[in-house]
Amino acid sequence: MSKTRHQEEIEEEENLFYEVHEVVVRKLGHVPIAKGDFHYLPKKVQRYVAKWVQICKPRAIYICDGSQDEATEVIHKLEERGMLHKLKKYQDNYIVRTDPADVARVESKTWMCTEQKYDTVPHVQPGVVGILGKWISPDEAAEHLENYDGCMAGRMLYVIPFSMGPIGSPLSKIGVELTDSNYVLLCMRVMARVSNDVWHFLREGDGEFVRCLHSMGCPRPVQRKTINHWPCNPEKVFIGHFPDKREICSFGSGYGGNSILGKKCFALRIAGCIARDEGWLAEHMLIMGLTNEKTGKETFLAAAFPSACGKTNMAMLTPSIPDYTVRCVGDDIAWMRFDKDGVLHGINPEAGFFGVCPGTNMKTNPNAMLTCMKNSIFTNVAETADGGFFWEGLEDETDPHVTITDWLGNNWRRGQPGKAAHPNSRFTCPAGQCPIIHPKWEDKKGVPISAFIFGGRRPTGVPLVYEAFSWRHGVMIGATVKSEATAAAEFAGKSIMHDPMAMRPFLGYNFGKYLDHWLSLEKPPHKLPKIFHVNWFRVDEEGQFMWPGFGDNVRVLDWIIRRCEGDDSIAIKSPIGYLPKKGSINMDGLGKINWEELFSLPKHYWTSDIEENIRFLDLQVGEDLPQAIRDELAVQKKRIEEELFADDGK
Repeated sequence: MSKTRHQEEIEEEENLFYEVHEVVVRKLGHVPIAKGDFHYLPKKVQRYVAKWVQICKPRAIYICDGSQDEATEVIHKLEERGMLHKLKKYQDNYIVRTDPADVARVESKTWMCTEQKYDTVPHVQPGVVGILGKWISPDEAAEHLENYDGCMAGRMLYVIPFSMGPIGSPLSKIGVELTDSNYVLLCMRVMARVSNDVWHFLREGDGEFVRCLHSMGCPRPVQRKTINHWPCNPEKVFIGHFPDKREICSFGSGYGGNSILGKKCFALRIAGCIARDEGWLAEHMLIMGLTNEKTGKETFLAAAFPSACGKTNMAMLTPSIPDYTVRCVGDDIAWMRFDKDGVLHGINPEAGFFGVCPGTNMKTNPNAMLTCMKNSIFTNVAETADGGFFWEGLEDETDPHVTITDWLGNNWRRGQPGKAAHPNSRFTCPAGQCPIIHPKWEDKKGVPISAFIFGGRRPTGVPLVYEAFSWRHGVMIGATVKSEATAAAEFAGKSIMHDPMAMRPFLGYNFGKYLDHWLSLEKPPHKLPKIFHVNWFRVDEEGQFMWPGFGDNVRVLDWIIRRCEGDDSIAIKSPIGYLPKKGSINMDGLGKINWEELFSLPKHYWTSDIEENIRFLDLQVGEDLPQAIRDELAVQKKRIEEELFADDGK
């Protein structure tokens, strides 16, 4: 097999560092190996490790194997240090409080580095600030990389071998993360498949892996005051992606997706570039299976919602009606390829859940609660005096008299100003513990995907569910996804933000080319999934939710499944797509649901919406917007103008 350009560049760079294996070993002679056998590593990994050891200057190297003994050793060290402590109400659950300056994904300091700017970002209109990707030049990136010089002095460098997806699956990819954070090691072994088997697979395969480098940016002796025993360097945060080299370099933050590099950085941004090159999809999507108890038939759906918009709740849905059994394959990211017969199969590349805590409880998501009752790490939640966790949403499940310590370590009582838990507090827990995890969630073949579902928090105008007319129309619907802002990033407030394909913060290349890639999949023998849009969050004039949501969302999914099976009797055509025919969604036991209002299409709203979507894509994507999407927008605008009636939507 001929080498790709990025493979040749990496080999040339590494060979400049160390031309022969003996030189590699000699260069490492002054850095002790605290654990593992350096000679056991594949040669490319040895060169990669040796390169960054010379630059970062750690005190020792710790080659990880993902074992429980290893985790126990690290946990004890962090407990002694005060960073981690046990929640005594549960089995092996631990709590961590971060520095308040390091609590979320830092999108403003997350970059894609390519030689050509427009490989990364679209041609925005003059004077417009682009929000679809952030580009940095190689020269600018090089300045940030200078911060790695000596950045691990006095600290351990952990070498973490991991597989995104089942080890050995043709849908999986290998990564190696170097980090000076043992907290990151603990989280990575939950979120990815960390194992010595990765080294064997690399040697047996093509030897290629995604290179992941992370440092807290706090060499010893530490110059900046450490808060909550949480080293970080927020003034110098840099999260750089180098898609041509399949490399990620993260500096300064120890939090979540900034440091657990198998997650958004690898699984979406870098994997998105790989997917484009290899003809598959890496998407911000859950995967779930629904089995009809009457027919025994199972249907798999993939859904893309912006962060904190109910994706985990939907993936672990507890049906309110007995017609279906739900099984979770994944709650956040989907990698999908067409098989030789043209059927799209998907895997969850992750091994754990990294869920938002506030609002999660035994009513909204009992399966998530049951999943994190053991072997889990909680970040920036509150703690009860009897050794339990607490966050907003658990009031009814917590003793009202128990003393609570908030996420900042202060005494907290109900009713006082402020939140007990940070709005972006998280649970990190093994997916295999989920009570409804699918038996095939680690199947190397993946599961067949019948439908894509897009959605977001849309309080007005958007109906509960509608179906795209075609693949191209569906891609246009995905390109115009919007939602209220969430706490998952550094933004706040209730403004409606564009989040195309729910991928705005996670795009690895030019969004116009990303849409081209989606459109290119419409070819033989591909059997394309149907595309739908849902909105659980529409409110009435009093501001009350019009749809109960949570377990009752299965009623909408039932309609979607029947449409996937070809039932034309349950849909009517509208200017924006196919809507459910009145009575085609099971409403038994729900009480009063205002069908007409829930599915109304106010002309003034949709006229304004389509104009705003056209303007957004013209400003933000410009000449890179595929003509097929422009055509779909124009046709939808014409339908809205000609087919919708008065502003009451009747």
